Amino acid sequence: MTAWCGFALALPSAAQELAAKGREVFKKNQASVVTVQLVVKSKMGIAGLAGLGGGDARESKEEVTGTVIDASGLTAVALSSTDPTGLLQGMMSSLGSLGGDGEESLKFKMDSEVTDVKLLGNDGTEMPAEIVLRDKDLDLAFIRPKTKPVSPMPAIDLSNSAKVDVLDEVITINRLGKVTGRAHAAAIARIHAVVKKPRLFYVPAGEASMTGLGCPAFTPEGKLVGLLVMRSLKSGGGGMSLFSMQAGITSILLPAEDVKKIAAQAPAAKEESK
Repeated sequence: MTAWCGFALALPSAAQELAAKGREVFKKNQASVVTVQLVVKSKMGIAGLAGLGGGDARESKEEVTGTVIDASGLTAVALSSTDPTGLLQGMMSSLGSLGGDGEESLKFKMDSEVTDVKLLGNDGTEMPAEIVLRDKDLDLAFIRPKTKPVSPMPAIDLSNSAKVDVLDEVITINRLGKVTGRAHAAAIARIHAVVKKPRLFYVPAGEASMTGLGCPAFTPEGKLVGLLVMRSLKSGGGGMSLFSMQAGITSILLPAEDVKKIAAQAPAAKEESK
């Protein structure tokens, strides 16, 4: 009985210790998590169907979360968050073409273009930026300010990283939307699974799986685990049902090492003309 009471008392203490560590990680790294404002022009329609083949062009303003990885302002985001139509196009293609045997094949078409990019600073300033590198396989895009920041931007260190295992705890940092004043937010979750092939990545459980794409995740000791991105499966042919399509998409933690390797390929910042 005494041993059980001691165990029960230890649980709240452990939770409080984790929360305290999480707050330290949050305070140290929150300034590196920024809002990226995008203007996206999209066009959708059905190829082969008279009157709809050309589609209707629409322009929308989106806000996504980005993680600054260099003092020059180089920022990593999930590519799928900058081009949601690309993911939807793949999903619709997986369902197959409209029309049966002997009928004209009708295919759903979606195209999008990012026409304007801005990094929103913690002080509310807007920095014109541009997408300088995309990696579809890893669902990564890198954004760089068009003009060198007046002062170095707070950035996470991709080299200060760590690997995690099943049931390890991680702390994620997010930037909320305009309705909540773009406040920074944190969540604690456990690693639900570790996938090693075809490449290493982590599947988070709990609140982290609902955190916005492009957010960083850390160990309680403050080492970077990776960034949240989207992983999707392509149809192997024969079409997919709506249910199997949903099962073929999930958010994952892409290890910091992979982010670092791709970031090294990003074009250097342009020298300002004197």
